[in-house]
Amino acid sequence: MSIQRVLIVDDESLSREFLMEAAQTLGCRADAVPDGAQAVERLKSRSYDLLITDLRMPGMDGLEVIRQAAQVCPGMPAVLLTAFGTIEAAVQAMKLGAADFLLKPCTPETLELVLRRIERTRKIELENEYLRAEVAPRPGSQIVAKSRSMLETLASAQRIAGSKGTVLITGESGTGKERIAHYIHQSSPRREQPFVRVNCAALSEQLLESELFGHERGAFTGAYKSRVGRFELADGGTLLLDEIGEISQNLQAKLLRVLEEEEFERVGGSTTLKVDVRVIATTNRDLQAEVRAGRFREDLYYRLHVLPVHLAPLRERREDVLALAEHFAKEYATSNGRPQPLFAADARRRLEEWSWPGNVRELENAIQRAVVLMQGNAIGAELLPGGAGGAQASGSPSANPFGFSTGTSLANRRIDDIEREAILATLASTGNNKTEAARRLGVTARTLSNKMKLWRRLGLVA
Repeated sequence: MSIQRVLIVDDESLSREFLMEAAQTLGCRADAVPDGAQAVERLKSRSYDLLITDLRMPGMDGLEVIRQAAQVCPGMPAVLLTAFGTIEAAVQAMKLGAADFLLKPCTPETLELVLRRIERTRKIELENEYLRAEVAPRPGSQIVAKSRSMLETLASAQRIAGSKGTVLITGESGTGKERIAHYIHQSSPRREQPFVRVNCAALSEQLLESELFGHERGAFTGAYKSRVGRFELADGGTLLLDEIGEISQNLQAKLLRVLEEEEFERVGGSTTLKVDVRVIATTNRDLQAEVRAGRFREDLYYRLHVLPVHLAPLRERREDVLALAEHFAKEYATSNGRPQPLFAADARRRLEEWSWPGNVRELENAIQRAVVLMQGNAIGAELLPGGAGGAQASGSPSANPFGFSTGTSLANRRIDDIEREAILATLASTGNNKTEAARRLGVTARTLSNKMKLWRRLGLVA
């Protein structure tokens, strides 16, 4: 978080002027009002990053200003300022949500310390909020490589990790692009700073813009408070833009500006924010073909394509299949409380012979299923793709992992059932890649996700 706009409330004109000058010296835009009532009205119409209020004022005192401000602008930090400091007043201010308590007269240096402390605290809170919202690390997050192709990819990732240059990771769905992005971050000097990700295909244009750049209160319907975007949250660290090929041309222009100038404005805001972010983008699309078709900006493509990394599909690196299968089997057995599994000879042959159209994601899902369904500690070929109890090849009329038949007639069947089977069949054929399934079905990833959540609540899918 960066404190850009400050509202100062003080009935003493000299104190107001001093605080305004001090805030402006620190690079903030400051507004000042002489009483609490005007402050509350100002907060209802404008967005601020910090409130500084005097304690003793005629009419509404500082504690009441903080109380009402917390209702109008939830989450906005406040600082109480007074020449009559008491422990009781400080305790009461903190209970009402004040971030700090300062005695008059304060120096510009003291104000700067307070602002920087609030910025650090708020940044930590936002990072924790983001991390809580993220999915917990999945089993099998470690990168396993035996093939020459993958070893060369990891060596290339190590070499580029120390640079700040933008990285573009390409490859089919399910090849592990996000894991390589995280590997680059962990190998870089930014490893101790945030690693923030956003799925560009899962949000509408307006929501994605807000997610990336943040928004001010009132910027659009439902924006009842200001929000920090992913670029601010990733300041000093790495931002992963997953499925970059899905963003609109309007957002492409705004993204290009951030990459070139390292600055932007929140949605609905006028204050320019500076950030230091290393961007890694991933895509399963041919961006050069998208440029030729006029769907992707050429200048953005070259700005992203500074340090390219390509992941080969799993069918082209057969040496990795068995090593990955054993790794996933061990991880999922541990997380499910099952005995450590062994692969029968026919299972090993099946693993090596299967084409794995869904790549590593399909392999991981297949092994997870096999571990859950295995009897004893042996995994046989029948539990793997192509077997009686495993997933089927795309287009096969046999039973698939979701438990319905894709070869049945469409006559006399409910539209809802047909829609559900079409979605589940497409998810099965993409190795449960929701983004790719949504693209094939011609719907948004959010629509697909909402339908799955509804069906789970109704008990129609596992």
